[in-house]
Formats: sequence, structure tokens, C-alpha cells
Amino acid sequence: MLNIIWGIMVVLGIVVALVRIMLPGGPEVAELTDAFFKSASLSVEIIIGLMGMMCLWMGISSIVEQSGLANKLAKLLTPLFKVIMPEIPAGHKAVSDITMNLSANMLGLDNAATPLGLKAMRSLEELNPHPGTATNSEIMFLVINTSAVTIFPISIILYRTKFGAACPTDIFLPILITTTISTLAGFLAVAFCQKINLLKLPLFVAFGLLFAVAAGISVWAVYAGDTLASQATGFSNVLIMAFVAAVVLWGMIKKVPVFAAFISGAKEGIKVSFDILPYLVAMLSAIAVFKASGIMGLLISAIKSVCAFFGLRGDFAEAVPVGLMNPLSGSGGRALMLDVFETYGPDSLAGHIASLMQGSTETTFYVIAVYFGAVGITKVRHAIGCGLFADFAAMMAAIFVGLMFFG
Repeated sequence: MLNIIWGIMVVLGIVVALVRIMLPGGPEVAELTDAFFKSASLSVEIIIGLMGMMCLWMGISSIVEQSGLANKLAKLLTPLFKVIMPEIPAGHKAVSDITMNLSANMLGLDNAATPLGLKAMRSLEELNPHPGTATNSEIMFLVINTSAVTIFPISIILYRTKFGAACPTDIFLPILITTTISTLAGFLAVAFCQKINLLKLPLFVAFGLLFAVAAGISVWAVYAGDTLASQATGFSNVLIMAFVAAVVLWGMIKKVPVFAAFISGAKEGIKVSFDILPYLVAMLSAIAVFKASGIMGLLISAIKSVCAFFGLRGDFAEAVPVGLMNPLSGSGGRALMLDVFETYGPDSLAGHIASLMQGSTETTFYVIAVYFGAVGITKVRHAIGCGLFADFAAMMAAIFVGLMFFG
């Protein structure tokens, strides 16, 4: 499926761009070629930036593993993973790796989440009986990862502050709602494809805890008010440094050679970074052509026309490109959100919905390229379909929740 999607993105993007070039007022052909070739340089820049964080967090993860902390966490969560990822043996290190990645995602610790996610994917690949083809567990992990609940949308709050929003934190609760919906949608899509029995006690307990945490955070958001962004940033920073200190201290108590363990994990981080590069170049080049072709602009016009035809409110359409772009490019989606802020203001309906879409949708194709590329998977099965379904659910939720809160 990935072969077909990649081919369609490249061919369709080039064909549409060439047609537009021949029309009056169309783009220059140099814009297309520049975007195509710059994507290769961008891939290398991303890997170089990622490599340091990969070394750091895979080094920390190595200490976690050698100290026995990973095994303790795996045993605690085994009942849940027996239901949603039955391929993982009881007590396997993949359970703790997945948990650490999802926790980092929920707390908005992007720099930590990617290396931890790649480590989890490599742990899952050790259990793969058919290398090159994604397993059910790998697909479930990837989709949950791309649609994970966001507790602290810190970067979006900061951007809204920069553009002079009257209350930058007013999108906190709506984003919590929309990401919860997208997570449920992604999980249910994978569960349907994999025929998972949802009527199990561990699932009820897990979702009960998730909603309890969401409710508690919502209460905090109400009382924190405009200081939420600074409080959330401080809490995240304290939490991450406390975690590192606790891991190193526990390793020393267990007489683990912590420095040697860190170096061993960091070396593995370098190898993983280089393994990702070819997949990242391929995906970013296709995305660059697709973006430069102008297809997004045609989609916006079509959405506005449909809304006008049915007599529906269409002023949210200016925010839709953020949701459409995000699965292709996180930086592209962020740039579109900032453009909406600049044009319509962060407190406009479009500005609010753009914020929700940026916080709720995920860079699905980038995540697939990086995570599956790290372990050499080319047959992704239903991963893309389920991931895009979660993104679609997030977009729809962002529109309806945005209209409910800010319309």
C-alpha cells in the first residue's frame, strides 16, 4: 500500500503542477524542482537533529533495561497488552518501551517521544516472524502513537501567546477532547481490522484511568487560567529531569555500570538514525512535490463550494488545510496554522479550529516513514488506513468542538 500511495503522490503532484505551470499566473517549474531537491537536504538536517536526541534517550533506555525497571513495568502492564497486543509475550521489554513512548507523547515531550518510540518499534520487530511486513502489534502501536492523547499542547499555547491571543490557553480543554476522540477512533479502527475483543476488564480499567486523568487535568486547566502554559512547561521539565535522575540512581543501586550502559544505548541510537534516512528521503520528496503542486488550494476551494451549496457555515474552511497538511508534514501544518493566525487572528473561529487541528492531527506519513523505516518494514498493511482514519476523526472533532466552544 505504501508503494501505491508514494507513487500516486509523486505522479499526481507532478502532473497537477505541470498543468498549473502551463496556465496563466501558474507557478514556475523551478518551484517544483527546488521543493523536490530541497527535501533531500531537509531529510539529512532532520536526521542530524534527531541523532543527538536518539543517542541521549536510547542511552537512558539502556540503563532502564539493564537495571530491571523495564521488566517491572512490563509485568505491571501485561494484562492490558495481552488484550490489545496479544503477540507480545508476558513481561517482554516492548511493553515498557511502548509505555514510556506514549507517556512522553501525552506530556508533550516530543524530543523524548521519537527516540523512545523507535526503541519500542525495534523491540516489537524482534518478535516479527515476517521481517518487512508490519505485525498487528506494530500497527496498533503506530496508530495509537500517531493519535495519542495530548495533555499539554505547550507549543500551540506559546504560538497563540506570540500572536496576541486574548486567552492563549482557551484551546487546552478542546484539544484534550479532540485528541481523546482521535485516539479512540484510531484504536477502534485497528481493533476492527484485527478483530480484537473489546469487552475485557483491562480495557475498561485503562480507559477509566485515561478519562480520570483527563478530568483531573481539565480541573487544573480551569484553576490555572492564563498561567497554564508556564505551569505545564515547568511540570514537564521537572518530570523529565526527575525521571532521568531516578533511572540513573536506580541503576547505581542495582550496581549497573551506568556510564557503559548509556554508551551502549547511544551507539545503537546512531545506527537507528542512519537506518531511517533512506525512508525519510523517499517520503519527504513525495510530500514536497504534493505540497508544491497546489492540490491543497484546490481542496480548500472545493470544501468552500460544498459548504456554500448546502448552505453551511464555511468560515472554518480556512483552517482545514492545517488538518490536511499535518499528516504529510508537521512543519507544513504548523506554518499554515501560523498563516491563519496572521491573516484572521488567533481568536477568530479559523484561528481556534486551526489550533485544534494542529494539536489533534499527526504527521502520519512521517511517523510511518521513520518508525517503519527504522526496522525495514515496507508492507504496512492497514497502518496507513487506520492512521488516516484517526486523523480524519481528529479533523471532524476539531471542527465540531471548535464550533461548539468558539462558534
